Order: sequence, then C-alpha cells, then structure tokens
Amino acid sequence: MKAYQWLAVVAATSAAVACGTQPSRRVAGPVVEITIARGSINPTTASLTAKVGQPITLRVNSDAVDELRVHSAADHRFVVEPEIEQVFSFRADAPGDVAVELRHLNRTVATIEVQP
Repeated sequence: MKAYQWLAVVAATSAAVACGTQPSRRVAGPVVEITIARGSINPTTASLTAKVGQPITLRVNSDAVDELRVHSAADHRFVVEPEIEQVFSFRADAPGDVAVELRHLNRTVATIEVQP
C-alpha cells in the first residue's frame, strides 16, 4: 500500500471515530435517607421526583429487621437488617407514582413521582 493510500485510510478512520456520539452521562437520581430506630421511622411520606430509568437509592440505618417494598411497574423488595449504612437501588421503568413502604411497620416512607 502506498503512503498516500495509507494516509487516506487513517484520515477516514479518524473522521468516522470523531463523528461518533458522545457517551451519555448518567444523571444521579434521588436518594432517600431512611432511619428506623425504636419503632420510629424518618422520613415518613417524603415526596420526591425522578425520571424514568434514573437510579433511585435508598440508604437505610436500622435497629430492626424489616422489609422495604417498592410498588412500581416492577415491584422490588429489600430485606432491611439491624445495621447501619445499608444501600439499596432500583430504577423505575415507567412514569407514575412509586410508593416505598416498610412492611412490618406498615408505613409509607416515600412517594416518588416518576416523570417521562
């Protein structure tokens, strides 16, 4: 292959790579800080918003076993242990309201309005 042909191939390849799409940045989603202590919960009935597909993080400090239930198009369940700094994450796949509840304490922790 002659030098000018090789340069043409390199130039074409470089142009094709340069025209590619930029990597998409993931936008951080909401974080719900949950504390369960001596039968009390904080927060209760918090309201948040998120976008479809955005990660939603639940950070839990608890002194008791319980179960977090996320009611959305695809329900999620997370076992809460009597530990600090537990982290659970999920993504809402469809617009609408998503309720986050504690099963044993029978309380709503948060409602997340998921927008398109």
